[in-house]
Amino acid sequence: MFLPMIQRLSAVIVPAIGAFLLVSCGAGDDGPMLAGNTQAASVQGEALYQKAKAADDAGKTGRAIKLYDQTATRYPFAPSAETARLRQARLLEQQGDIEDAFDAYDKFLARYPGSKDYMDALNRQASMAQGAAEGDVKSSFLGLKTKLSLEKTVAMLEKVSSHAPRSRTASKAQFTIGELYQAKRNKSKEAIASFRKLVADQPDSPEAPEALFRVGVIFMEEAERGNQNQANLDLAREAFNDYLIQYPGHSKNGEARRLLGVLGGRDIERSFGIAEFYLKTGRTESAKVYYRDIVKRSSSGDIHNKAKARLKELGE
Repeated sequence: MFLPMIQRLSAVIVPAIGAFLLVSCGAGDDGPMLAGNTQAASVQGEALYQKAKAADDAGKTGRAIKLYDQTATRYPFAPSAETARLRQARLLEQQGDIEDAFDAYDKFLARYPGSKDYMDALNRQASMAQGAAEGDVKSSFLGLKTKLSLEKTVAMLEKVSSHAPRSRTASKAQFTIGELYQAKRNKSKEAIASFRKLVADQPDSPEAPEALFRVGVIFMEEAERGNQNQANLDLAREAFNDYLIQYPGHSKNGEARRLLGVLGGRDIERSFGIAEFYLKTGRTESAKVYYRDIVKRSSSGDIHNKAKARLKELGE
């Protein structure tokens, strides 16, 4: 008896609730029009787009930007929504509002990956991110006396890379992230991680050889600052050797070999220091092992001569 009554009530109440939700949520001021009401969205969205275009044509840039944003945000299914978002981004860029322009391009790229303007938008976004990176160093971007924070600039470059992974654009963005971190003395770990990520993800990109070379340089710099000295020297040597194996003929090959020579010299200096310590503490046989190793690994030089002299003093 009760079941048929419940079924009749459901048949009336559920559609009513659905209709209410469609009306109340379909065209809110802040939210997008629901996909189920696309015909209404098209009409209202096109009307709003025409207002934006009229403001744009009249030179009322601020109003045009606002209306273009409203068109693309509230009516994403309207035929002109794509054009509205792109025009919003370009107007923001033209007036030097870089962060907002970048975000507008980001929304365009995320929403319209099949657009004929996709690559142009991506190139514009990449240009802004690279410009922001240069501004972080030069304290100037497109003539503006300002610069973005390191975190914001890195986030911009990461977004560019995410839109076109494995592309040259992504490679350049990732390399720039490494450079930004390398410029900060306390960001060596981040710089190394960024350069290594580039080499791992895109080993054949034009930026990869330089990235791996930079890894070796940073480890050497860290060693000079006294940060886990021997461990960093070993890691630097490993990076330079990997670089020479992976990228023979690259422009920095000669410099890498020179730096490996410097690292070898530091190893010999370290070995001589250990030998001297053993000698002073009476551990003669241990000292001899290191002196012999120095003579074997070096053909000449002050340390080579000192090691030979020590061995002679010790009866060899």
